[in-house]
Amino acid sequence: MKQQTVRHAVLATAVVASLGLSSVAFAGGRPDAVLAGLNAGRAHETGELIVKFRDGSTATDQDIVRRGLGAQKLDTLRQGRGGKGEIALMRLPAGASLADTVRVLSANPSIEYAEPNWIYQHAATSNDTYYTNGSLWGMYGDASAPANQYGSQAAEAWAAGHTSCSGVLVGVIDEGIYFNHTDLAANIWTNPHDPADGVDNDGNGYVDDIRGWDFDGNSNNINSGGANDDHGTHVSGTIAGVGGNGTGVAGVCWSGVKLISGRFLGRRGGTTANAIKAVDYFTDLKTRHGLNIVATNNSWGGGGFSQGLQDAIGRANNAGILFIAAAGNSGTNNDTSASYPSNYPNANVVAVAAIASNGTLASYSQYGATTVDICAPGSGVYSTVPVSSKGSIVSGYASYNGTSMATPHVTGAAALYASSHPGANAADIKAAILGSATPTASCNGKVSTNGRLNASGF
Repeated sequence: MKQQTVRHAVLATAVVASLGLSSVAFAGGRPDAVLAGLNAGRAHETGELIVKFRDGSTATDQDIVRRGLGAQKLDTLRQGRGGKGEIALMRLPAGASLADTVRVLSANPSIEYAEPNWIYQHAATSNDTYYTNGSLWGMYGDASAPANQYGSQAAEAWAAGHTSCSGVLVGVIDEGIYFNHTDLAANIWTNPHDPADGVDNDGNGYVDDIRGWDFDGNSNNINSGGANDDHGTHVSGTIAGVGGNGTGVAGVCWSGVKLISGRFLGRRGGTTANAIKAVDYFTDLKTRHGLNIVATNNSWGGGGFSQGLQDAIGRANNAGILFIAAAGNSGTNNDTSASYPSNYPNANVVAVAAIASNGTLASYSQYGATTVDICAPGSGVYSTVPVSSKGSIVSGYASYNGTSMATPHVTGAAALYASSHPGANAADIKAAILGSATPTASCNGKVSTNGRLNASGF
Protein backbone atom coordinates (compact mmCIF):
# COMPACT_ATOMS: atom_id res chain seq x y z
CA MET A 1 0.00 0.00 0.00
CA LYS A 2 1.36 3.45 -0.90
CA GLN A 3 2.28 5.80 1.94
CA GLN A 4 -0.37 8.31 0.83
CA THR A 5 -2.97 5.56 0.76
CA VAL A 6 -2.01 4.52 4.29
CA ARG A 7 -2.37 8.11 5.45
CA HIS A 8 -5.80 8.29 3.81
CA ALA A 9 -6.95 5.09 5.53
CA VAL A 10 -5.73 6.42 8.89
CA LEU A 11 -7.62 9.67 8.35
CA ALA A 12 -10.77 7.81 7.39
CA THR A 13 -10.48 5.61 10.47
CA ALA A 14 -10.09 8.75 12.56
CA VAL A 15 -13.47 9.91 11.31
CA VAL A 16 -15.03 6.86 12.92
CA ALA A 17 -12.91 7.12 16.05
CA SER A 18 -13.85 10.78 16.51
CA LEU A 19 -17.43 9.65 16.94
CA GLY A 20 -16.48 6.99 19.50
CA LEU A 21 -17.23 3.98 17.27
CA SER A 22 -15.82 0.59 16.56
CA SER A 23 -14.75 0.24 12.91
CA VAL A 24 -17.00 -2.82 12.56
CA ALA A 25 -19.98 -1.75 14.62
CA PHE A 26 -22.13 -0.52 11.74
CA ALA A 27 -22.75 -1.50 8.11
CA GLY A 28 -24.18 1.02 5.67
CA GLY A 29 -25.59 0.17 2.23
CA ARG A 30 -24.10 -2.83 0.43
CA PRO A 31 -20.32 -2.48 0.82
CA ASP A 32 -19.91 -6.15 -0.16
CA ALA A 33 -21.51 -5.55 -3.55
CA VAL A 34 -19.62 -2.30 -4.05
CA LEU A 35 -16.28 -3.92 -3.27
CA ALA A 36 -17.12 -6.83 -5.57
CA GLY A 37 -17.63 -4.34 -8.40
CA LEU A 38 -14.29 -2.67 -7.67
CA ASN A 39 -12.52 -6.01 -7.47
CA ALA A 40 -14.04 -6.99 -10.82
CA GLY A 41 -12.58 -3.85 -12.39
CA ARG A 42 -15.92 -2.19 -13.20
CA ALA A 43 -15.37 1.23 -14.79
CA HIS A 44 -15.66 4.25 -12.48
CA GLU A 45 -14.54 7.86 -12.23
CA THR A 46 -11.08 7.92 -10.66
CA GLY A 47 -11.13 9.14 -7.07
CA GLU A 48 -14.83 10.02 -7.03
CA LEU A 49 -17.17 8.81 -4.32
CA ILE A 50 -20.92 9.17 -3.84
CA VAL A 51 -21.77 9.54 -0.14
CA LYS A 52 -25.27 9.41 1.33
CA PHE A 53 -25.46 10.90 4.83
CA ARG A 54 -28.08 9.38 7.10
CA ASP A 55 -31.30 11.21 7.82
CA GLY A 56 -30.80 13.40 10.87
CA SER A 57 -27.04 13.77 10.45
CA THR A 58 -25.84 17.29 11.20
CA ALA A 59 -23.76 19.66 9.12
CA THR A 60 -21.00 19.16 11.70
CA ASP A 61 -21.11 15.39 11.17
CA GLN A 62 -20.84 15.88 7.43
CA ASP A 63 -17.98 18.37 7.75
CA ILE A 64 -16.05 15.96 10.00
CA VAL A 65 -16.31 13.27 7.33
CA ARG A 66 -15.19 15.55 4.49
CA ARG A 67 -12.27 17.03 6.44
CA GLY A 68 -11.22 13.63 7.76
CA LEU A 69 -11.01 12.30 4.22
CA GLY A 70 -9.40 15.43 2.84
CA ALA A 71 -12.15 15.28 0.22
CA GLN A 72 -13.46 17.97 -2.12
CA LYS A 73 -17.22 18.21 -2.59
CA LEU A 74 -17.97 18.30 -6.32
CA ASP A 75 -21.76 18.27 -6.41
CA THR A 76 -24.94 17.79 -4.41
CA LEU A 77 -27.03 15.06 -5.99
CA ARG A 78 -29.88 15.44 -3.50
CA GLN A 79 -30.38 18.22 -1.00
CA GLY A 80 -30.52 17.35 2.69
CA ARG A 81 -33.76 19.14 3.45
CA GLY A 82 -36.35 18.46 6.12
CA GLY A 83 -34.06 16.15 8.03
CA LYS A 84 -33.26 14.06 4.94
CA GLY A 85 -29.64 13.08 4.49
CA GLU A 86 -27.71 14.80 1.72
CA ILE A 87 -26.26 12.83 -1.19
CA ALA A 88 -22.91 14.31 -2.14
CA LEU A 89 -20.37 13.63 -4.87
CA MET A 90 -16.83 13.93 -3.52
CA ARG A 91 -13.31 13.70 -4.91
CA LEU A 92 -10.73 12.00 -2.70
CA PRO A 93 -7.09 13.09 -2.53
CA ALA A 94 -4.79 11.69 -5.22
CA GLY A 95 -3.72 8.15 -4.42
CA ALA A 96 -6.53 7.50 -1.96
CA SER A 97 -8.01 3.99 -2.10
CA LEU A 98 -11.71 3.88 -2.94
CA ALA A 99 -11.99 0.37 -1.53
CA ASP A 100 -10.41 1.34 1.81
CA THR A 101 -12.63 4.41 2.03
CA VAL A 102 -15.80 2.43 1.34
CA ARG A 103 -14.85 -0.11 4.02
CA VAL A 104 -14.27 2.55 6.65
CA LEU A 105 -17.22 4.79 5.81
CA SER A 106 -19.61 1.84 5.90
CA ALA A 107 -18.89 1.73 9.63
CA ASN A 108 -19.80 5.38 10.21
CA PRO A 109 -23.31 5.92 11.68
CA SER A 110 -23.55 9.31 9.97
CA ILE A 111 -23.29 7.62 6.58
CA GLU A 112 -25.92 5.43 4.94
CA TYR A 113 -23.65 4.31 2.09
CA ALA A 114 -20.53 5.22 0.14
CA GLU A 115 -19.81 3.98 -3.36
CA PRO A 116 -17.82 4.75 -6.53
CA ASN A 117 -19.19 6.94 -9.28
CA TRP A 118 -19.65 4.07 -11.76
CA ILE A 119 -19.52 4.69 -15.51
CA TYR A 120 -22.27 3.30 -17.77
CA GLN A 121 -22.44 2.73 -21.53
CA HIS A 122 -25.38 2.28 -23.87
CA ALA A 123 -26.30 -1.29 -24.79
CA ALA A 124 -26.29 -1.26 -28.61
CA THR A 125 -24.20 -2.28 -31.60
CA SER A 126 -24.63 -0.68 -35.02
CA ASN A 127 -24.81 -2.43 -38.24
CA ASP A 128 -43.23 5.20 -43.22
CA THR A 129 -40.73 3.81 -45.77
CA TYR A 130 -39.12 1.25 -43.52
CA TYR A 131 -42.47 -0.15 -42.47
CA THR A 132 -43.84 -0.69 -45.96
CA ASN A 133 -40.59 -2.10 -47.36
CA GLY A 134 -40.42 -4.87 -44.76
CA SER A 135 -37.60 -3.41 -42.66
CA LEU A 136 -39.52 -2.50 -39.50
CA TRP A 137 -40.11 -6.10 -38.41
CA GLY A 138 -40.13 -5.26 -34.71
CA MET A 139 -43.47 -3.50 -35.14
CA TYR A 140 -45.14 -6.26 -37.17
CA GLY A 141 -47.68 -8.84 -36.04
CA ASP A 142 -48.51 -12.26 -37.38
CA ALA A 143 -51.54 -10.89 -39.23
CA SER A 144 -50.17 -7.52 -40.36
CA ALA A 145 -48.90 -6.67 -43.83
CA PRO A 146 -45.94 -7.05 -43.89
CA ALA A 147 -46.06 -9.73 -41.19
CA ASN A 148 -43.65 -11.25 -38.70
CA GLN A 149 -44.96 -13.38 -35.87
CA TYR A 150 -41.95 -12.47 -33.72
CA GLY A 151 -42.57 -8.72 -33.93
CA SER A 152 -44.04 -6.74 -31.04
CA GLN A 153 -47.57 -7.01 -32.53
CA ALA A 154 -47.82 -3.19 -32.37
CA ALA A 155 -49.25 -3.26 -35.91
CA GLU A 156 -52.12 -5.38 -34.62
CA ALA A 157 -52.90 -2.72 -32.03
CA TRP A 158 -52.75 -0.03 -34.74
CA ALA A 159 -55.11 -2.02 -36.94
CA ALA A 160 -57.59 -2.03 -34.04
CA GLY A 161 -57.45 1.78 -34.02
CA HIS A 162 -54.99 2.15 -31.15
CA THR A 163 -52.39 4.56 -32.53
CA SER A 164 -52.69 7.49 -30.13
CA CYS A 165 -51.05 7.76 -26.70
CA SER A 166 -52.42 11.22 -26.01
CA GLY A 167 -51.71 12.53 -22.52
CA VAL A 168 -48.91 10.03 -21.81
CA LEU A 169 -45.31 11.10 -21.19
CA VAL A 170 -42.15 8.97 -21.30
CA GLY A 171 -38.67 9.79 -20.07
CA VAL A 172 -35.65 8.81 -22.16
CA ILE A 173 -32.62 8.43 -19.88
CA ASP A 174 -29.85 7.99 -22.42
CA GLU A 175 -27.88 10.12 -24.81
CA GLY A 176 -29.74 13.18 -26.03
CA ILE A 177 -32.51 13.34 -28.62
CA TYR A 178 -32.30 15.09 -31.99
CA PHE A 179 -35.59 16.85 -31.28
CA ASN A 180 -35.90 18.38 -34.76
CA HIS A 181 -35.98 14.99 -36.46
CA THR A 182 -38.80 14.81 -39.01
CA ASP A 183 -40.15 11.65 -37.37
CA LEU A 184 -39.86 12.89 -33.77
CA ALA A 185 -40.49 16.64 -33.59
CA ALA A 186 -44.26 16.34 -33.11
CA ASN A 187 -43.79 14.00 -30.16
CA ILE A 188 -41.21 15.97 -28.15
CA TRP A 189 -42.39 17.44 -24.84
CA THR A 190 -42.44 21.18 -24.15
CA ASN A 191 -42.29 22.11 -20.47
CA PRO A 192 -45.35 24.24 -19.61
CA HIS A 193 -43.86 25.14 -16.23
CA ASP A 194 -40.54 26.62 -17.36
CA PRO A 195 -40.59 28.67 -20.57
CA ALA A 196 -37.33 29.76 -22.20
CA ASP A 197 -36.74 33.05 -20.39
CA GLY A 198 -33.49 32.51 -18.48
CA VAL A 199 -35.32 31.90 -15.20
CA ASP A 200 -35.87 28.66 -13.26
CA ASN A 201 -39.62 29.23 -13.12
CA ASP A 202 -40.51 25.85 -11.65
CA GLY A 203 -37.74 25.93 -9.05
CA ASN A 204 -36.29 22.49 -9.80
CA GLY A 205 -32.74 23.78 -10.20
CA TYR A 206 -32.71 23.53 -14.01
CA VAL A 207 -33.09 26.79 -15.91
CA ASP A 208 -35.26 26.58 -19.05
CA ASP A 209 -35.54 22.80 -19.10
CA ILE A 210 -37.99 23.14 -21.95
CA ARG A 211 -37.50 19.64 -23.43
CA GLY A 212 -35.69 18.01 -20.53
CA TRP A 213 -32.11 18.35 -19.31
CA ASP A 214 -28.56 17.45 -20.31
CA PHE A 215 -27.04 16.14 -17.07
CA ASP A 216 -23.77 15.29 -18.77
CA GLY A 217 -23.22 18.83 -20.05
CA ASN A 218 -25.33 20.62 -17.40
CA SER A 219 -27.40 22.54 -19.92
CA ASN A 220 -30.89 22.59 -21.40
CA ASN A 221 -29.59 21.44 -24.81
CA ILE A 222 -30.82 17.86 -25.04
CA ASN A 223 -29.01 17.44 -28.38
CA SER A 224 -25.65 18.80 -27.22
CA GLY A 225 -23.98 15.72 -28.72
CA GLY A 226 -25.21 16.57 -32.21
CA ALA A 227 -24.86 13.58 -34.52
CA ASN A 228 -23.33 11.61 -31.63
CA ASP A 229 -26.72 11.51 -29.92
CA ASP A 230 -27.70 8.69 -32.27
CA HIS A 231 -28.39 6.07 -29.60
CA GLY A 232 -30.82 8.26 -27.64
CA THR A 233 -32.51 9.34 -30.86
CA HIS A 234 -32.76 5.73 -32.06
CA VAL A 235 -34.54 4.44 -28.95
CA SER A 236 -36.83 7.49 -29.09
CA GLY A 237 -37.97 6.59 -32.60
CA THR A 238 -38.92 3.08 -31.51
CA ILE A 239 -41.03 4.48 -28.69
CA ALA A 240 -42.60 7.44 -30.47
CA GLY A 241 -41.63 7.80 -34.11
CA VAL A 242 -44.45 9.67 -35.87
CA GLY A 243 -46.59 7.22 -37.81
CA GLY A 244 -48.94 7.62 -40.73
CA ASN A 245 -46.89 10.40 -42.31
CA GLY A 246 -45.49 8.39 -45.19
CA THR A 247 -41.95 8.96 -43.94
CA GLY A 248 -39.35 6.81 -42.27
CA VAL A 249 -40.49 4.74 -39.30
CA ALA A 250 -43.36 4.50 -36.83
CA GLY A 251 -42.97 4.04 -33.09
CA VAL A 252 -45.07 1.76 -30.92
CA CYS A 253 -46.89 4.94 -29.80
CA TRP A 254 -46.94 6.89 -33.02
CA SER A 255 -48.97 9.95 -31.96
CA GLY A 256 -49.94 11.91 -28.87
CA VAL A 257 -47.16 10.61 -26.62
CA LYS A 258 -44.52 13.11 -25.50
CA LEU A 259 -40.85 12.31 -24.91
CA ILE A 260 -38.80 14.06 -22.20
CA SER A 261 -35.03 13.80 -22.43
CA GLY A 262 -32.78 13.00 -19.48
CA ARG A 263 -29.44 13.11 -21.29
CA PHE A 264 -26.71 11.64 -19.09
CA LEU A 265 -24.66 9.58 -21.57
CA GLY A 266 -21.94 11.54 -23.34
CA ARG A 267 -19.04 10.46 -25.54
CA ARG A 268 -17.30 8.85 -22.54
CA GLY A 269 -20.45 7.21 -21.24
CA GLY A 270 -22.36 8.35 -18.16
CA THR A 271 -21.86 8.32 -14.41
CA THR A 272 -23.89 7.09 -11.45
CA ALA A 273 -24.10 10.66 -10.15
CA ASN A 274 -25.76 11.89 -13.33
CA ALA A 275 -27.98 8.81 -13.58
CA ILE A 276 -29.32 9.50 -10.09
CA LYS A 277 -30.01 13.11 -10.99
CA ALA A 278 -31.78 12.06 -14.20
CA VAL A 279 -34.04 9.53 -12.46
CA ASP A 280 -34.90 12.03 -9.71
CA TYR A 281 -35.62 14.70 -12.35
CA PHE A 282 -38.53 12.66 -13.71
CA THR A 283 -39.76 11.77 -10.23
CA ASP A 284 -39.82 15.46 -9.34
CA LEU A 285 -41.68 16.41 -12.53
CA LYS A 286 -44.37 13.86 -11.74
CA THR A 287 -44.74 14.46 -8.02
CA ARG A 288 -44.67 18.28 -8.11
CA HIS A 289 -46.56 18.91 -11.34
CA GLY A 290 -48.74 15.82 -11.69
CA LEU A 291 -47.36 14.99 -15.14
CA ASN A 292 -48.47 11.60 -16.40
CA ILE A 293 -44.97 10.17 -16.74
CA VAL A 294 -45.60 6.45 -17.15
CA ALA A 295 -42.07 5.10 -17.63
CA THR A 296 -38.45 5.87 -18.29
CA ASN A 297 -36.49 4.00 -20.95
CA ASN A 298 -33.06 2.87 -19.77
CA SER A 299 -31.07 1.29 -22.60
CA TRP A 300 -27.72 1.34 -20.80
CA GLY A 301 -25.69 -0.56 -18.25
CA GLY A 302 -22.29 -1.23 -16.70
CA GLY A 303 -20.55 -0.43 -13.46
CA GLY A 304 -21.28 -2.14 -10.18
CA PHE A 305 -23.99 -2.09 -7.54
CA SER A 306 -25.12 1.40 -6.48
CA GLN A 307 -27.34 1.90 -3.45
CA GLY A 308 -27.78 5.49 -4.58
CA LEU A 309 -29.18 4.50 -7.96
CA GLN A 310 -31.33 1.75 -6.47
CA ASP A 311 -32.79 4.29 -4.02
CA ALA A 312 -33.50 6.75 -6.86
CA ILE A 313 -35.31 3.98 -8.78
CA GLY A 314 -37.25 3.32 -5.57
CA ARG A 315 -38.31 6.96 -5.41
CA ALA A 316 -39.51 6.65 -9.02
CA ASN A 317 -41.46 3.56 -7.99
CA ASN A 318 -43.14 5.51 -5.20
CA ALA A 319 -44.14 8.07 -7.82
CA GLY A 320 -45.60 5.36 -10.08
CA ILE A 321 -42.94 5.46 -12.82
CA LEU A 322 -41.77 2.22 -14.44
CA PHE A 323 -38.02 1.80 -14.97
CA ILE A 324 -37.66 -0.27 -18.15
CA ALA A 325 -34.08 -1.47 -18.60
CA ALA A 326 -31.88 -3.36 -21.06
CA ALA A 327 -30.67 -6.74 -19.82
CA GLY A 328 -27.25 -6.20 -21.40
CA ASN A 329 -25.24 -7.42 -24.38
CA SER A 330 -22.59 -9.81 -23.05
CA GLY A 331 -24.63 -12.99 -23.64
CA THR A 332 -24.35 -13.97 -19.97
CA ASN A 333 -26.82 -15.10 -17.31
CA ASN A 334 -27.94 -12.24 -15.07
CA ASP A 335 -29.14 -14.74 -12.47
CA THR A 336 -25.54 -15.69 -11.76
CA SER A 337 -23.70 -12.48 -12.65
CA ALA A 338 -25.71 -9.34 -11.89
CA SER A 339 -26.03 -6.63 -14.54
CA TYR A 340 -27.06 -3.14 -13.44
CA PRO A 341 -29.39 -1.33 -13.59
CA SER A 342 -31.64 -4.14 -14.89
CA ASN A 343 -30.84 -6.38 -11.90
CA TYR A 344 -32.09 -3.99 -9.23
CA PRO A 345 -34.95 -5.67 -7.34
CA ASN A 346 -37.27 -2.63 -7.27
CA ALA A 347 -40.86 -3.46 -8.14
CA ASN A 348 -40.94 -0.95 -11.00
CA VAL A 349 -38.00 -2.47 -12.92
CA VAL A 350 -38.77 -4.36 -16.16
CA ALA A 351 -35.67 -6.08 -17.59
CA VAL A 352 -35.68 -6.78 -21.33
CA ALA A 353 -33.82 -9.38 -23.44
CA ALA A 354 -33.51 -9.25 -27.24
CA ILE A 355 -34.73 -11.59 -29.96
CA ALA A 356 -33.97 -11.62 -33.68
CA SER A 357 -36.50 -11.57 -36.52
CA ASN A 358 -36.49 -15.38 -36.74
CA GLY A 359 -37.54 -15.68 -33.11
CA THR A 360 -34.19 -16.80 -31.71
CA LEU A 361 -32.72 -15.22 -28.61
CA ALA A 362 -30.07 -12.84 -29.91
CA SER A 363 -26.58 -14.26 -29.42
CA TYR A 364 -25.45 -11.13 -27.55
CA SER A 365 -28.52 -10.86 -25.30
CA GLN A 366 -28.13 -11.37 -21.59
CA TYR A 367 -30.88 -13.40 -19.97
CA GLY A 368 -32.05 -14.68 -16.59
CA ALA A 369 -34.94 -16.93 -15.64
CA THR A 370 -35.61 -14.85 -12.52
CA THR A 371 -33.88 -11.51 -13.17
CA VAL A 372 -34.92 -10.76 -16.77
CA ASP A 373 -38.62 -10.35 -17.47
CA ILE A 374 -39.42 -10.47 -21.16
CA CYS A 375 -38.02 -10.72 -24.69
CA ALA A 376 -38.61 -8.07 -27.38
CA PRO A 377 -37.30 -7.31 -30.89
CA GLY A 378 -33.69 -6.17 -30.70
CA SER A 379 -31.78 -7.17 -33.84
CA GLY A 380 -31.90 -5.31 -37.14
CA VAL A 381 -34.10 -2.57 -35.68
CA TYR A 382 -34.53 0.50 -37.90
CA SER A 383 -35.19 3.84 -36.24
CA THR A 384 -34.43 7.54 -36.22
CA VAL A 385 -30.89 8.98 -35.98
CA PRO A 386 -29.27 12.38 -36.49
CA VAL A 387 -26.91 12.57 -39.46
CA SER A 388 -24.16 15.11 -40.05
CA SER A 389 -24.38 16.63 -43.53
CA LYS A 390 -22.36 19.61 -44.77
CA GLY A 391 -21.88 20.96 -41.28
CA SER A 392 -25.52 20.57 -40.28
CA ILE A 393 -27.57 17.89 -38.54
CA VAL A 394 -30.34 16.33 -40.62
CA SER A 395 -32.88 13.56 -40.16
CA GLY A 396 -31.71 10.04 -40.90
CA TYR A 397 -32.42 6.36 -40.20
CA ALA A 398 -30.26 3.39 -39.25
CA SER A 399 -30.46 -0.24 -38.20
CA TYR A 400 -28.98 -1.12 -34.80
CA ASN A 401 -28.79 -4.30 -32.72
CA GLY A 402 -28.92 -4.67 -28.95
CA THR A 403 -30.99 -5.07 -25.85
CA SER A 404 -31.00 -1.26 -26.12
CA MET A 405 -33.26 -1.67 -29.14
CA ALA A 406 -35.50 -4.24 -27.44
CA THR A 407 -36.13 -2.06 -24.40
CA PRO A 408 -37.97 0.84 -26.15
CA HIS A 409 -40.41 -1.64 -27.72
CA VAL A 410 -41.50 -2.48 -24.16
CA THR A 411 -41.48 1.18 -23.09
CA GLY A 412 -43.70 2.04 -26.05
CA ALA A 413 -46.04 -0.80 -25.08
CA ALA A 414 -46.24 0.60 -21.53
CA ALA A 415 -47.29 3.97 -22.93
CA LEU A 416 -49.78 2.30 -25.27
CA TYR A 417 -51.39 0.43 -22.39
CA ALA A 418 -51.48 3.50 -20.15
CA SER A 419 -53.24 5.53 -22.84
CA SER A 420 -56.13 3.07 -23.07
CA HIS A 421 -56.25 2.30 -19.33
CA PRO A 422 -56.03 5.77 -17.73
CA GLY A 423 -56.63 4.43 -14.23
CA ALA A 424 -53.78 1.93 -14.39
CA ASN A 425 -50.84 2.35 -12.03
CA ALA A 426 -47.27 1.21 -12.62
CA ALA A 427 -47.91 -2.23 -11.11
CA ASP A 428 -50.98 -2.69 -13.33
CA ILE A 429 -49.04 -1.74 -16.47
CA LYS A 430 -46.14 -4.04 -15.64
CA ALA A 431 -48.53 -6.91 -14.88
CA ALA A 432 -50.37 -6.37 -18.19
CA ILE A 433 -47.14 -6.38 -20.22
CA LEU A 434 -45.72 -9.46 -18.55
CA GLY A 435 -49.06 -11.25 -18.35
CA SER A 436 -49.68 -10.93 -22.09
CA ALA A 437 -46.24 -12.23 -23.17
CA THR A 438 -46.46 -14.76 -26.00
CA PRO A 439 -44.74 -18.07 -25.14
CA THR A 440 -41.55 -18.37 -27.20
CA ALA A 441 -39.22 -21.37 -27.36
CA SER A 442 -36.03 -19.32 -27.37
CA CYS A 443 -37.16 -17.33 -24.32
CA ASN A 444 -38.37 -20.36 -22.36
CA GLY A 445 -36.25 -20.67 -19.22
CA LYS A 446 -34.36 -17.53 -20.21
CA VAL A 447 -36.80 -14.89 -18.93
CA SER A 448 -39.40 -15.00 -16.16
CA THR A 449 -42.37 -14.84 -18.55
CA ASN A 450 -40.89 -17.46 -20.92
CA GLY A 451 -42.12 -15.25 -23.72
CA ARG A 452 -41.92 -12.17 -25.93
CA LEU A 453 -43.69 -8.83 -26.01
CA ASN A 454 -47.25 -8.77 -27.39
CA ALA A 455 -48.41 -5.15 -27.58
CA SER A 456 -51.82 -6.19 -28.88
CA GLY A 457 -52.48 -8.57 -26.01
CA PHE A 458 -53.94 -6.10 -23.55
